[in-house]
Amino acid sequence: MRFGISMPNTGEPAALVDLAVTAEQHGWDGFFLWDHINAMPQMHDPWVLLGAIAARTTRVRLGTLVTPVPRRRPWKLAKEVVTLDHLSAGRAVLGVGLGVPVDQEYAAFGESPMVREHAERLDEALPLLDGFLRGDRVDHDGAYYQVHAQLDPPAVQRPRPPIWAGVTVAGERPLKRARRIEGIFPLAGLRAPTPDEIAILLQRLDPPDGYDVVGVLSEVASVAELRDAGATWAIDGPEGPEEPLADIRARIEEGPPA
Repeated sequence: MRFGISMPNTGEPAALVDLAVTAEQHGWDGFFLWDHINAMPQMHDPWVLLGAIAARTTRVRLGTLVTPVPRRRPWKLAKEVVTLDHLSAGRAVLGVGLGVPVDQEYAAFGESPMVREHAERLDEALPLLDGFLRGDRVDHDGAYYQVHAQLDPPAVQRPRPPIWAGVTVAGERPLKRARRIEGIFPLAGLRAPTPDEIAILLQRLDPPDGYDVVGVLSEVASVAELRDAGATWAIDGPEGPEEPLADIRARIEEGPPA
């Protein structure tokens, strides 16, 4: 079991960078940021923040939980992930998802709020991201993307950085998506899924050895319960939107739970 911190991409950028450094110093294995653009006050770009964090850390895995791929150009996102992978000497993780809330994250900018379209865009983008991160030439003519290009350089990690997908515990299409990548971040609406829900999801998914499953620590999900359910990562973070940063820092300084 590995342990990570997941933080919203809000507040003072320097404070988030310092928090990531603190997490590494106290034994955490990963530091992950949310990727919202307009859902909360004082939102900053997570990939710029992760680049700054990479320059000040040496060990923790770094990435997003999760980036809404449908509002991104896959080739631009791939370039950001590759750059982070080089800055961090091969520690980047790409978390992918659809993105909520749709009003603030899509419709406010004149983009379609239709979740079905978002899912189609994500599924079409995944093989493009796979090829770009590997440094392969990508030739693709699809419903949403037309690409004939090769990006250089490839990522440091071979064959590429791992991709984790946000997966709803009740969905069938997300499971099909999850079988194409290296990990999942199970979701249950606005709450974290219970260990029982994760176990049932994994029975349906039947993942291979080495597959990453990200569980969230909570009052109803201890380390032991998440491990028994099949999780390989236990993630901690703010207990709510009003939790003071000092309290979060104090919990991080205690180190991962035993």
